[in-house]
Amino acid sequence: MTAATISSKGWIVIPSELRKKYGLDAGKQVMVVDYGGVLALVPALDDPVAQAQGMLTGGPSLTGALLRDRAEELAREA
Repeated sequence: MTAATISSKGWIVIPSELRKKYGLDAGKQVMVVDYGGVLALVPALDDPVAQAQGMLTGGPSLTGALLRDRAEELAREA
């Protein structure tokens, strides 16, 4: 764990080893996220749509579950 000091202008220096590890070059944006008492710096995605594509593949099909539930409801109503 590394400590950093906040300047009078609110600046924080991120240690070089962490900047290298997370690809935080000059001009790269980070998101400041408040997790209810914990602040996190999260590297912003360059292209959020492209980078999120396929993120949820391989899990259960929620559409399939919804269609099965609806078919069961219709069968009970008939």
